[in-house]
Amino acid sequence: MAVLLSALPILVALLANTALSLEFHFYRNSCPQAEMVQRKIVKQHFNKDPSLSAGLLRLHFHDCFTRGCDASVLLDSKGDNVAEKEASLNLSPRGFEVIDEINGVREAMQRNGTISTIGDVQLPGPSFSIDAALSAFKVINLDLDDLTTLLGAHSIGFCHCGFFVDRLYNFEGTGLPDPDLDPGLLDSLQKKCPIPINQIFNISIDPTVFMTPMTKTPFNLDSSFYRGVLDREAILLLDQELAFTDVTRTLALTYINKPNVFQGKFSKAMIKLGNANVLTGRD
Repeated sequence: MAVLLSALPILVALLANTALSLEFHFYRNSCPQAEMVQRKIVKQHFNKDPSLSAGLLRLHFHDCFTRGCDASVLLDSKGDNVAEKEASLNLSPRGFEVIDEINGVREAMQRNGTISTIGDVQLPGPSFSIDAALSAFKVINLDLDDLTTLLGAHSIGFCHCGFFVDRLYNFEGTGLPDPDLDPGLLDSLQKKCPIPINQIFNISIDPTVFMTPMTKTPFNLDSSFYRGVLDREAILLLDQELAFTDVTRTLALTYINKPNVFQGKFSKAMIKLGNANVLTGRD
């Protein structure tokens, strides 16, 4: 949380010096305490549950990837319309209650979307190849650098076993574990994630593990994720593939050796993500 909050000055500076359609302190006239209230509420929830940071980062990512950053991921299904939050990849994001609390003590959001349809959800999945994920990122004007950097958010939070259990027992239908997975980590994960008896993924009872299992800082947004990638200790297939292309491996090494570079570029990538098809003007 401290790292996330320390990135705020970087975000301010970038917004002040970049010609973006978004505006920092947007609510300074209509609700001048808005950002202070948001910060206070998030901090209160974080003190109760340090994993919340990862949940909010993921919630933001999932919202921006579908119809842009318009909060449509918060909308419920209605009538015959199935909302995007019902998509399989949207069943695990957390933090909805925090957003509800923030909205309960401040004015109604002025730029929220009103359309949310499950068919619009085109999120890159945990088993995507780098090329497939990059194709999805390009749709919202993000590049390979952004992809590699934003995956660094996996240094914090938890992951359900169902998103990677195939790597532990039956990788690509071979009946064997993924050979690229560190043997020590494989043994540890198999103890926490048994072979699924029911092939229907039930997220409510599915076990969880830390996104970066071998890290000593599971609640700090740092570059430890990339060390895990290069040590073959990434649990998601997409994450592990960062070790196997020249550009992404070079970036990973840079972030390991220069943690401040990672934090600065992560801030830039988050701002870039936050501009994806954002609603402005009278939209």
